[in-house]
Amino acid sequence: MAYSVFISIKKTKVPFSLTLFSIAKKSSLFSTLCNKNHHQTSTSTTPPVAKKVPFTVSAHGVTWNDPYRWMNKTNDPDFINYLQQENSYAENFMKDTEEMQKVLFPEMISRMPSKISTPPELWGPWLYYQYIPEGKEFPVLCRKLAAESKGWMKSVSNYVIGVSKKEQVLLDWNEIAERYGYVHVGTCRVSPDHNYLAYTVDVTGSEQFVLQIKELRNDRVLPTLEVEGVVSLEWAQDSCTFFYTLSDQNQRPYRVHCVKLGSDSVHDVPLFVENDSSFCVDIASTKDGKFITVNSNSRTSSEVYVINAANLQTGIQRFCKRVSGVQYFLEHHHGFFYVLTNSHNVGEESPSSGEYYLARCPVENLQSICLQNIIVPSGDIFIQDMDMFNEHLVLFLNKEGSSSICSVDMRTIINCEEQMKIDELNPWFFPLPSDMCAITPGSNHDFTRSVYRAVVSSPVMPDVIVDYDMSRRMFSVIHQEEVIDVSHDTKCHSNNEERSRNELLGIPLKKERYIQINEVQRWSDFAEIYSCEEKEVISHDGARIPITILFSRKAHKKDQSPGILHGYGAYGEVLDKSWCGDRLSLLDRGWLIAFADVRGGGGPDPSWHKSGSGMSKLNSINDFISCGEYLVSEGYVHKHQLGAIGVSAGSLLVAAAINMHPELFRAAILKVPFLDVCSSLLDPTLPLTVLDYEEFGNPQLRAHFDYILKYSPYDNIPEGVCCPPMLVKASLNDSRVGVWEAAKWVAKIRDKTCTRCSSAVILQTNMSGGHFGEGGRFGQCEEAAYEYAFLMKVLGKS
Repeated sequence: MAYSVFISIKKTKVPFSLTLFSIAKKSSLFSTLCNKNHHQTSTSTTPPVAKKVPFTVSAHGVTWNDPYRWMNKTNDPDFINYLQQENSYAENFMKDTEEMQKVLFPEMISRMPSKISTPPELWGPWLYYQYIPEGKEFPVLCRKLAAESKGWMKSVSNYVIGVSKKEQVLLDWNEIAERYGYVHVGTCRVSPDHNYLAYTVDVTGSEQFVLQIKELRNDRVLPTLEVEGVVSLEWAQDSCTFFYTLSDQNQRPYRVHCVKLGSDSVHDVPLFVENDSSFCVDIASTKDGKFITVNSNSRTSSEVYVINAANLQTGIQRFCKRVSGVQYFLEHHHGFFYVLTNSHNVGEESPSSGEYYLARCPVENLQSICLQNIIVPSGDIFIQDMDMFNEHLVLFLNKEGSSSICSVDMRTIINCEEQMKIDELNPWFFPLPSDMCAITPGSNHDFTRSVYRAVVSSPVMPDVIVDYDMSRRMFSVIHQEEVIDVSHDTKCHSNNEERSRNELLGIPLKKERYIQINEVQRWSDFAEIYSCEEKEVISHDGARIPITILFSRKAHKKDQSPGILHGYGAYGEVLDKSWCGDRLSLLDRGWLIAFADVRGGGGPDPSWHKSGSGMSKLNSINDFISCGEYLVSEGYVHKHQLGAIGVSAGSLLVAAAINMHPELFRAAILKVPFLDVCSSLLDPTLPLTVLDYEEFGNPQLRAHFDYILKYSPYDNIPEGVCCPPMLVKASLNDSRVGVWEAAKWVAKIRDKTCTRCSSAVILQTNMSGGHFGEGGRFGQCEEAAYEYAFLMKVLGKS
């Protein structure tokens, strides 16, 4: 795992992260799992039997019984007792895997360096960086004055070898975790004068973040400014005034407040209130720090207000009025607002395509609807996001179906008198080692810099931190995630050159800081040992679905190896396929790991998301099934040894596929799963439900209700079939996906499906954590070891 510098880039097109839900569908087929798997999954105890309480649900003239509805009351002692019984049953079921877990866990730990660190980032007079101390779970945020060393490279070297004696610790996640037993730091913002750190922290897992302001000069937290329910925050230029958003009882950020340090109390009068429950409010600073943007966004529409960060007396001004289906995202550069929007003509209703354009208007014409189009999409190049610097514009693109980043000289943009296509702007596309790599932004907080920092990764390449010099069009690899104690047969390679592991993966890399493009740039990976293939699978309607397939060239055996298929397929989010060292424990044992980029997630163009969401959600489920069938038919996995993994929204995908084809997937892991889709979406009082109507549909509408009921996993469990073994993981304090969704699913599976097979369905509930779990780097390895041991047990491959 790579830990990036604490201040992540302001993602222009993702103003507020609410993208962790899930969904599912139906089946009538009977499988023979009983005969094949029972001997592997039997246990000496019988699973708990949940009580039934009659409860009738009605909608649109349709009535059905939900005897497990009582589980929605999470403070019910009977429910807590039931979860504890399930935890005991899961512990007993996994008893015979303890030795395997004791092998897997230290194996994963042994691959990690004792101390994980990030290269420092220069911002103002300071170098900011993070590291995880030896033996600790979580990162520590630090800084030191750049003037301590002469020159950038000496600063890097001093940091790496730990010779600096003036390190200042700004925030230690470990101290918070040790005090409360849980830690989740939401947002960190350093004031423009570098004297204050504003951050939000959750210590329960409920995602009720508390705002804290730390005065860095004397290392003390200001006690009078602690506010609960804060989501986003930004500083004004005076470094004394800051803005923050507050969430309502449904966890929707809807108000903006302004506070000045030194005031007696937090201001109770909000600066802005969003009353539409389908919109969330997010605040951000433009890259140059001159404006604060207040962004009110639904899943598909947005409205933007601006505040002059240097002259707060001008108040808050609206940029453009809200239009259905139209989104705006603002940046500022020397008197102009640059606007990323999917509306070719400002004010048009529901643009026909999801393509984004870059336009601009003078600051003084803020409320005018006259925008000048600057950059328009062209052919197979789609704009997804932007980042702006004093001398360069950075564009995040989807080019020919793959993610890429390019920079454009701002002088070209400033002098642009008519709209242009990207390839007419003399763009510099950041070099990547292969088309299969993902590139994500680093923090890049300094508006004046011409060097862009990014993280490059692939399934076979540990995360690489790269500095792209946009002025000189050169790049340098400054750090790569260290992987140690790999098997003796595993060697890295770079541009077909064999090099020692220490030279390849050690830091700092011994080369000149900048490498000319035409020189050999050494990207280090494990591609000679682990094969990573990209294929296309034909889905039920002829659509071509990308699938990434990963396996050991030595250990994998055609038609014989077990495998797991990952899926997500929601919110337009791209499935994470970056490097994960834990996977080596499966790959080296012959397992195959695949990733299905089904519709509904991120894809080659903006329509990919739309074609797998709402009234097209069944496409994503059928895509996933088609990918599973492809792995079997092409001999990548044994026909009786394919498992599936889904997290949150991905669990909907997996559970629906199991309902439709219980004989295809022979094991599954569902983590914090969204399974009771219809009932949850029918309850607008649940957190984030109204926001999800644009993603999954609104069951208050009859047509949407009928469609959702076709695939909702909880409502489509087939009677009497032999279900595959399943590990279902939930968290009691999860405010995004209620813990009852997993509990109800397991109880109903046991009630409706084959008794012998459903005994291999186990529910493990974290009785203190939230949606994102609670483990640091060791905790994540422990969790992975548990999950892998489950898969090995139920598929007979331990």
